[in-house]
Amino acid sequence: MEDTTVVVTGAGGAIGGALVEAFAEAGATVLAGVHSDGRFDDHDGVESMRVDARDEFDVEFLMERAAKAGGEIDLVIPCAAVFHGSPGEQRLAEEGYAAFDDEYRTNARGVFLAIKEALPHCAADARVLVPSGSITETAKPGYGGYAVSKAAAEAVARQFAVEVEPAVGVVDPGVVESDLTGGQGRDPADVVGLFQWAATEVDAEALNGERLGLAAWKRATR
Repeated sequence: MEDTTVVVTGAGGAIGGALVEAFAEAGATVLAGVHSDGRFDDHDGVESMRVDARDEFDVEFLMERAAKAGGEIDLVIPCAAVFHGSPGEQRLAEEGYAAFDDEYRTNARGVFLAIKEALPHCAADARVLVPSGSITETAKPGYGGYAVSKAAAEAVARQFAVEVEPAVGVVDPGVVESDLTGGQGRDPADVVGLFQWAATEVDAEALNGERLGLAAWKRATR
């Protein structure tokens, strides 16, 4: 992926961090939006920046910095997400307003911000991969505002897909071990290949406005 510029928000998280490292190792110039400095100091090809994914000015500056560092942006992965509850235990009717608002602002509005602010700096054949999960397709009790916000994030992706030139798609890696899942799920490194496949091998029309998951990746690459 030499001569490729990648931007990842929420890069301090499990999936975001694994993707930053993998794309940098593949030769890309990676801009990592993080909450705290230090994680990627020893990684060649990675420039990290403290970013609040909910703040349009932070995100705007991140995208401008990416364009200066690596030229036109080729890939955007908005990974920033929060869940103010425990998986399977947070009932929507019992969720506080502040928690719901922050989940929506981070998980859905954060995707909107990342795509909107990246567009002026994107290459014509750029791609956006929006991470999601099965909770948006099949409702399960105990996921509260997190499930609502992730469904909204998918809607943001689909709307951009029909309105902008870069291909915008949803990528579902299944349950991945992280703070959001209470430590349950696959090792983040095990799903990196799904994102790399969606970023480089899937036809743009097959990605745009669509939802790609582990099964499709395994069928295409086995």
